[in-house]
Amino acid sequence: MRRFEPSLAAAVLVVVLLAGCSPQPASPQPSRSSSAASAPATGAALPTPSEVPSAASAVPGTPAAGSAAAAWTTFTTADGTMAFDLPADWRVKDPAGELAEGGGAFAEVRNQAGKFMATLRTNMATGSTCTERYPYEILDTVDVPALVQGGVVPEFVFESRANAQTPGLYSTPAAGYGITSGPAASGPDACPIFQFFRWPPNAAMFGASYDPNNNATPGDQSLPYLELARKYRGTAEYSDIRKMITSLRPVQH
Repeated sequence: MRRFEPSLAAAVLVVVLLAGCSPQPASPQPSRSSSAASAPATGAALPTPSEVPSAASAVPGTPAAGSAAAAWTTFTTADGTMAFDLPADWRVKDPAGELAEGGGAFAEVRNQAGKFMATLRTNMATGSTCTERYPYEILDTVDVPALVQGGVVPEFVFESRANAQTPGLYSTPAAGYGITSGPAASGPDACPIFQFFRWPPNAAMFGASYDPNNNATPGDQSLPYLELARKYRGTAEYSDIRKMITSLRPVQH
């Protein structure tokens, strides 16, 4: 099985992880079971998503290992609107809106080895339609109450789409982790991964696609992609990523 090809720019999260959805002029309700094309914007607000439970939820499976980081630090975006915690030896590149018309936070996180871990970006417009559905798996999920908007509590989710029998983009399954405001996927299949959360003035994202070339997964690297993603859930690096992303919060002025 071919590995996920990290061919898209690391500066922007791969929000369409599988083929089958195309952008629309209007922006329907965002959901973990729909996909999107994204672009910086200062216009219309993101439609209100369905509510998700406010209590932290757990997914059966191997829990993430304890943090590998000995020390943590806090990073505040250059526009002064948001902050998150990260291992002290990780690095953040913050273009502070250089690539986003109208500004907004835009930060790229890499670990001590220079490997891409996640992208944070705010002030984004989203729109989607779903034309194909795939088998899916929710590998991990936890609430992020600091980002609540309109009574809706976003969640950090590590999830996958497709399998060997039903391939997606790049003829391989796809997996990704990030924050979303949409309802959980349900039923036998789901639309491609859509990981955005509602944040003024429009929407935001903080996450990445799972890539065995970037995400250090121990053991036999010839295993199928989805097996590697499941193994990654139990690593210290994943625990650090999860802790970092779920620490995202607005800066109090």
